[in-house]
Amino acid sequence: MKLYYLPGACSQAANIALREAGLKFDLVKVDRQTKQAADGLNFNEVNPKGYVPALTLDNGETLTENVAVLQYIADRNPAARLAPPAGTMERYRLIEWLAFINSEIHKGFGPLFRKDAPEDTKAYARNNIATRAGWLNSSWGTRSFLMGEQFTVADAYLFVVLGWGKHAGIELGQWPQLQAFVARVGARPHVIEALKSEGLVK
Repeated sequence: MKLYYLPGACSQAANIALREAGLKFDLVKVDRQTKQAADGLNFNEVNPKGYVPALTLDNGETLTENVAVLQYIADRNPAARLAPPAGTMERYRLIEWLAFINSEIHKGFGPLFRKDAPEDTKAYARNNIATRAGWLNSSWGTRSFLMGEQFTVADAYLFVVLGWGKHAGIELGQWPQLQAFVARVGARPHVIEALKSEGLVK
């Protein structure tokens, strides 16, 4: 398999998940400006939608969109317990978390990374993220991860998007449960491996 990524982008969740699942893969960096991939391909041909992640499978098919990619990775090695079994209520809870992270937090950051976004749009985005993060923080309880004590692909995704706060003027310290979660996940050996592989830590 090949994972096409941009350093620090949402594709980092798949980078983490692949390592947590113990799967073999090649990590292929995409140039943000030219869209050239490190394997020589034009990334727009790999994923015509033009954004990461894109996971090219061994049979030549390409899978995109984090919600799909992360579940695919989890299902390749059920023993890693990165997702509950298909058809269970717990699996639908995982999908619920993935959808929340994708639509309510991830997409909320979009305007904050655009130079052409008006300041009032950015203020709205920050307020919206703060509302969602505040709810998540207050409802966290005593669990270690989103699904309880078991790390899942949803935790990898949440870790990545919460990490964007420091680049977008959003202080995570106002939500102590989320700050503790990021520290907890960031200490996992496979997470450290993923960050190193993207050149984000030494």
